[in-house]
Amino acid sequence: MSAISNLKEIAWKCNMDLPRNNLVLHTFGNASAIDRKLGYVAIKPSGIPYSELKAKDMVVVDLDNAVVEGALRPSSDTKTHTLLYKSFPEIGGVVHTHSTYATAWAQAMKPIPVLGTTHADHLPEDIPCTEAMDDKMIQGDYEIETGNQILKVFKKRSYLETSMVLIACHGPFAWGETPEKAVYNSVMLEELAKMAYLTLQINPRTKRLKKSLIQKHHQRKHGPNSYYGQG
Repeated sequence: MSAISNLKEIAWKCNMDLPRNNLVLHTFGNASAIDRKLGYVAIKPSGIPYSELKAKDMVVVDLDNAVVEGALRPSSDTKTHTLLYKSFPEIGGVVHTHSTYATAWAQAMKPIPVLGTTHADHLPEDIPCTEAMDDKMIQGDYEIETGNQILKVFKKRSYLETSMVLIACHGPFAWGETPEKAVYNSVMLEELAKMAYLTLQINPRTKRLKKSLIQKHHQRKHGPNSYYGQG
């Protein structure tokens, strides 16, 4: 199998994991994978139902968004994906969905607060939300501006430590060191969004988890002296 065919296969499998994990409906959402040596990205074609999607349908573009291989039009979010790959050099995959709970937080334009240790196990801070776009950005290069909104949020935070974000009024993006990890992070983002919503429904006065517990749970799993798992 050629390098490009392998890239398309990986991206296709990650896209097919999205409906399996109840993160997408119909044609909404997309996953991409990058081959850093080639400088190519494979991404879902625009508007194709997941039930009909095949590995051969995946579209390959370069980091300037020029189509390298594929007869179909790439996802309308492609420019956001490629901007993230150029700006976050250690990621290998990007996922965008309109999953219910994460999208609800995005539409409310609220970050998802750290309320418990499940959240802290995955990231040591609130899941950030971008600012809403102004009209000039909306009428400009919309997908690039979506990426710029993400980059603005990550000026002072680690994209590796916090591998997910909400786009105000829109929905979630997640990424990872591999395409498969990007899917995993997207799954966890939706679950954390759901947990936070339900917690605040039960007790609207729930306080943010105290810093010592956040650090303990995050460091035992991700820190230099981590002891979670089998090493």
